[in-house]
Amino acid sequence: MTDFATLLQPDRGQPAHLIHVVHPDRWADWLAHQPQRIRTTVAAHRLTGKPGDRAVLPGESPDDWSMLLVCNEAVTSPWRIASLGAGLPEGHYRLAEGPVGAAGLGWLLAQHRFTRYAAGGDVGPRVLLTDDPAHIDETVRLAKATAWVRDLVNTGAGDLGPEQLEAEADALAKRHGATLTVTRGDALATGYPMIHAVGQAAARDRQPRLIEVEWGNPSHPRIALVGKGVCFDTGGLDIKPSAGMRLMKKDMGGAAHVLALAGLVMEARLPVRLHLLIPAVENSIAGNAFRPGDVLRTRKGLTVENTNTDAEGRLILGDALTKAGEDQPELILDFATLTGAARVALGPDLPPLFTDDDALAADLLGAGEQLHDPMWRLPLWNAYDELLKSDIADMVNAPEGGFAGAITAALFLRRFVPKDTAWAHLDVFAWRPTAKAGRPKGGDAYALRAAFAVLQKRYARP
Repeated sequence: MTDFATLLQPDRGQPAHLIHVVHPDRWADWLAHQPQRIRTTVAAHRLTGKPGDRAVLPGESPDDWSMLLVCNEAVTSPWRIASLGAGLPEGHYRLAEGPVGAAGLGWLLAQHRFTRYAAGGDVGPRVLLTDDPAHIDETVRLAKATAWVRDLVNTGAGDLGPEQLEAEADALAKRHGATLTVTRGDALATGYPMIHAVGQAAARDRQPRLIEVEWGNPSHPRIALVGKGVCFDTGGLDIKPSAGMRLMKKDMGGAAHVLALAGLVMEARLPVRLHLLIPAVENSIAGNAFRPGDVLRTRKGLTVENTNTDAEGRLILGDALTKAGEDQPELILDFATLTGAARVALGPDLPPLFTDDDALAADLLGAGEQLHDPMWRLPLWNAYDELLKSDIADMVNAPEGGFAGAITAALFLRRFVPKDTAWAHLDVFAWRPTAKAGRPKGGDAYALRAAFAVLQKRYARP
């Protein structure tokens, strides 16, 4: 992984090229106060002060150049100078005005490359100097967590199955002195029957499992993080078309998010008793695959009529949420690449948030807005609970008609969460279909930084 710690350094007056970040509203005033050589350069580039305008500005000597960027991003945005972090030559840089602040994160992430299958560029490090060294370590941790999510999601399913996901959790546990517990294969059949049913058709070296990590003082408040770990999703016997299967390596994106979030919690040593749960499966096709019309038992004791084998994520999460609730946590957060309906409703950039806890919703939405890591609350509309009715079982996993698909999926999950436990469900896409500054096309983290900020605030050390 990129050595982010070398790319954000304390400003001790080292030689560095200046970066001028000018808001379009300040363009005319800024330009009027520049020396003639700068105004001449701006005119030669035909810059008008619109967002995205940029140029290399000459200084008084050949090495004395600076960079101009016209940007209408808020000063609190991590993406304010991210486009420069990816495009400037190797060297040291500092902002001409104002603190680095959140922009340091975008600067770091702009230089991250997924290099498992192809070498990265040969450009050397671009180091940003900051006059706020106290925030360097946390910025680096956030960059590493985000890059970890990206790398996991970008990895092909042939190289990242349930076994490899377990290895990632094992390495995380060992780094922080946590305890790893794994229930695999046929051992799931009695305790976690839905996880077993979904994953039973996979090859023996990709057998399903429930991965658990526990960390922290048992006397501290207990929180649970649950992440969907479908390492590849064929759709099962309700098979996806090839176009729908193309990106299904990313169906473990929820697991990637909670691994990264758990890492942030442990690195910050928050005073919590952390329980991380990842049901890891491959939804495959074979003679022993679970079938449409099968009635599945659950850890909670409910029965589920399986109306669609491609609605498997909510099944494995149901058993994992039940297990999480048995230990009476005061908070459960789950992340899952759960429904296409969420993408239809809100697009790829805006994950829907579901919770019955208004205070928790306010905290998450507020943190998302402050950190430019947004989400949007959708309702757990009680009237739609009837859409989950089955003629032969306690419920179905996928109602007919497709109405309110993201909501009914969340309502399904809610049935496996204790009523007195604060719970939030985030239906994340985990994928960026088009590149943006600091955010390349491919796997990405959504609502990760906001969720961590909420945990930091709720469980701050005295």
